[in-house]
Amino acid sequence: MNRFESAYMAEPPWDIGKPQPAVVRLAEEGLLEGAVLDAGCGTGENALYLAARGAAVLGIDFVSLAVERARSKAQERGLEAQFLAFDALRLDALGRTFDAVLDCGLFHTFSDEERPLYIAGLRTAVRHGGSVSLLCFSEEERSEGGPRRVTQAEIRNAFARGFRVEWIRPDHFESRLHPGGARAWVARALRDDRP
Repeated sequence: MNRFESAYMAEPPWDIGKPQPAVVRLAEEGLLEGAVLDAGCGTGENALYLAARGAAVLGIDFVSLAVERARSKAQERGLEAQFLAFDALRLDALGRTFDAVLDCGLFHTFSDEERPLYIAGLRTAVRHGGSVSLLCFSEEERSEGGPRRVTQAEIRNAFARGFRVEWIRPDHFESRLHPGGARAWVARALRDDRP
């Protein structure tokens, strides 16, 4: 059992029982519409919020227990959203493309070796002209605990091939460990094959 599976045996600190405020703002800007993949969906709060707004959402997570909880929430709330236990490092195996991918707290969990696999999978999963919206912990967050911190340069480097980073802006990632939210980056990258 890995640390994420263990975390879902209780209440993971990142599971705040509502969508991340940064995700709500992205949706209100019209940036998460159409066919949306929620990569690392956890128990589905972001995906279900987007589904309630009319998006056709597929949420994936490596942890089966999280996916089961997301499916139960969808049924209880009467929302149309699909959830699948799936490894985000194998996105090419989904065999589907999306208008938008939401990565809320997944990218910062990957090692340097895993990141290129993830980005390669995103290139197959995001239709040309589609987008990836990313929320990850920032190196400006100095508190103890939580995931790996990420710099703007790391985001730009990771998305340098097959994407164009449109913008990166400061925000906060709410958790039960960080009162007021941890410092984070919200980034938007557009699928673009130009050299």
